[in-house]
Amino acid sequence: MRAHWRLLTDDGAGAAEGLALDEALMAGYARDADARPPTLRLYTYRNHCALVGRYQNLAAEVDLGACERTGTEVSRRPTGGGAIIMGAGQLGVAMIDRAPVGKRPREIIEECSAAVSAGLAELGITATFRGKNDLEVGGRKIAGLGLYIDERGGMLFHASVLAGLDVGFMLEVLRIPAAKLADKAAAAVEERVTTVTRETGREVDGAAIRDHVALGFAKAFGVELEPGTPGDAEVASAAGLARDRYRATSWLSEQGAIPDGSGSALLKTPEGLVRIYLSTHGDLVKSAVVVGDFAIMPPALGRLEADLRWRRLDPVVVNGIVSASGADRALGVGADRLVQTVLTAGRQAGTLAAAAPVRSAGSCYFPEQS
Repeated sequence: MRAHWRLLTDDGAGAAEGLALDEALMAGYARDADARPPTLRLYTYRNHCALVGRYQNLAAEVDLGACERTGTEVSRRPTGGGAIIMGAGQLGVAMIDRAPVGKRPREIIEECSAAVSAGLAELGITATFRGKNDLEVGGRKIAGLGLYIDERGGMLFHASVLAGLDVGFMLEVLRIPAAKLADKAAAAVEERVTTVTRETGREVDGAAIRDHVALGFAKAFGVELEPGTPGDAEVASAAGLARDRYRATSWLSEQGAIPDGSGSALLKTPEGLVRIYLSTHGDLVKSAVVVGDFAIMPPALGRLEADLRWRRLDPVVVNGIVSASGADRALGVGADRLVQTVLTAGRQAGTLAAAAPVRSAGSCYFPEQS
């Protein structure tokens, strides 16, 4: 007999309210709570909400002035990852369960990501898990993933699936200045990101792909999904969390003890000058972007960008990543030169972070420095 999961659906959630309900649902899955089947929530946010990851610096990742000007709500997720724009064009996925004892976080994310991939497969899209927390189609990101396990043993898996994306609006609201890229910024984003609309050739929004993602979860986990509604206690808890946490200045302004940094370095290649931008957190690479006058972005450079994420700026580690990606061969330079360029950008990022621990600009897509 197949297990039955609760399925919750809603549209137009506010930034604080959407995140608060996800966390409120976790209370029923604490270690000391009665056993119950998982809950799958598939929902959209109102246009628009800017959500930063748990460990990000809000002012560094979001243009708060642009948010106020455009009426964009802002909040901080309990899960990690980068800053995102959510609205009717994106589907929010929240799977809530008791944290399994025998699985590492990466195993959990991979298992849940397979369910999202199965949903995209229902739309004719082949998506694969890549790096630490992305689903990609042909090297382009189509969904971001995150995981949060609270002190009571509840687990929240988050995903944001890009049914569509207004790149111009994203560039306006998120701290993706890419000043040196100027008019190339939108094209550079589109080289790294894709959407269901782009992959299928049909314009769709988050609500339009909800049933497909639900079917993907049902198939991946071998369960039946039963439509339901949040309980009274969950609704009351969500209201309190929205008020006391997700709209609270203390939560929004929170940041890690280690400052973020950004840096870049130039590399002369037979293909012309190439600049490598890094955004770092301590000695970890948050994101990498390779910029040059490419007619077409070489796939090997996309692999390098993805594989550097959340890896340490250690010469041996970086050398292994460069060699495996084939980026040195794609650029026609020696691996050692490319490795040194990456490390130089990392050293600059570390220096700038120490000098200016609260950045006024920077992002996970295009870390920038003057």
